[in-house]
Amino acid sequence: MEPVPRKSELSRDPVAVDFEALRADFPIFATGQQPLHYLDSAASAQKPACVIESINQCYNHDYGPVHRGLYPLAESASEHYEAARRTIAHFINAAHPDQIVFTRSATESINLVAQGWAARHLQPGDEIWVSQMEHHSNFLPWQRVCKNRDARLRIIPLDSEGLIDLEKSKGLFGKNSRLIAITQVSNVLGTINPIREIVASAKQHNIPVLVDAAQSVGHMPVDVQDLDCDFLAASAHKMCGPTGIGFLYGKSDRLAATEPLLLGGGMVDEVNIDSSSWAEIPARFEAGSPNLAGAVGFAAAADYLRNIGLRAIEQQVKSLMLLAYEKLSSIGGIHLYGPAPGLNRGGIISFNIGGIHPHDIAHIAAEHGVAIRAGHHCCQPLMQHLGVSSTARASFNLYNNERDITALVAAILDAKRILGHR
Repeated sequence: MEPVPRKSELSRDPVAVDFEALRADFPIFATGQQPLHYLDSAASAQKPACVIESINQCYNHDYGPVHRGLYPLAESASEHYEAARRTIAHFINAAHPDQIVFTRSATESINLVAQGWAARHLQPGDEIWVSQMEHHSNFLPWQRVCKNRDARLRIIPLDSEGLIDLEKSKGLFGKNSRLIAITQVSNVLGTINPIREIVASAKQHNIPVLVDAAQSVGHMPVDVQDLDCDFLAASAHKMCGPTGIGFLYGKSDRLAATEPLLLGGGMVDEVNIDSSSWAEIPARFEAGSPNLAGAVGFAAAADYLRNIGLRAIEQQVKSLMLLAYEKLSSIGGIHLYGPAPGLNRGGIISFNIGGIHPHDIAHIAAEHGVAIRAGHHCCQPLMQHLGVSSTARASFNLYNNERDITALVAAILDAKRILGHR
């Protein structure tokens, strides 16, 4: 199999992009609830027409069983599926397409590593490290595998700015450390973690690193060869693709040392009464009938984002975040969480207003057509660190604009008026 070119296109200099015009690519803003100020992309991103059309095309004209037939339609379906794998490999600059394993989600990808890799290598007394800002999807699998293997789950603490504090993480790169699993961008604080530096230090001690890239892939350039991480997980639905599909990237040697999580059709080479042998990578990790339409839609989303330019998207989202941070800071009684705008942070802002429950803010915002999230955001250990049970959260993507921020501010002020906060 031919390797993917080493030089990534993701880091090319951004060109001028008319993001207001791109908003028309997303049918929901023309045909959905009106008005719609969608500020919940950290939960799930909206879909451009090209992604929707690619899925329709697949079901209307190109659908067939993947890797399960010798007739033309089945062979064409198999090629579309593998072409999608090549597209995703190219999108993150993986060295080879077979380093991409299609899964249902970033969550399943992380569980695959926890049960298929860590469970095989952990010994009593070993340590797995996660940060205090992790989503439950990058916390619970490690908690379980450590408990089952009599290993220890260690926590990288945060400083007062919401940045990881490596100086207080004694033993992170120590002799007992077997894996570091860390998010690239916090889904609550917006913190962008120094993944490259962490991987470089871990590599000196032969400690593998898994990156939860659910909030970064599709929002900023992500080059796995540049990061040099061992595993990386992401979901299509957070990067303008369909739900129900994601991927796990793994270095070839790490995947070779991983056992399949799911067993069944399509992932075996030979099955006998007493023993079985697995198919080659990545097929061994993709049991069952593959999600062809999901893969095709995923590839269409990757192509759409790459054609716009990841640097341009990153800069647009950052500019919106900075404007929102400035506007929100002027509201009396508000508390904003995470690093200051001058520090590394993505397009996510979590906040609370004293005396008002985040759910009440979200409900009143909805009456203004503003969609924000309220809750613990599947980050209860982080909420415990912040000393709150929940926050409200606004998150931005390429289709947002200043009108969305204006509507958000108006909704918050209305919530304060209705609920009597001064």
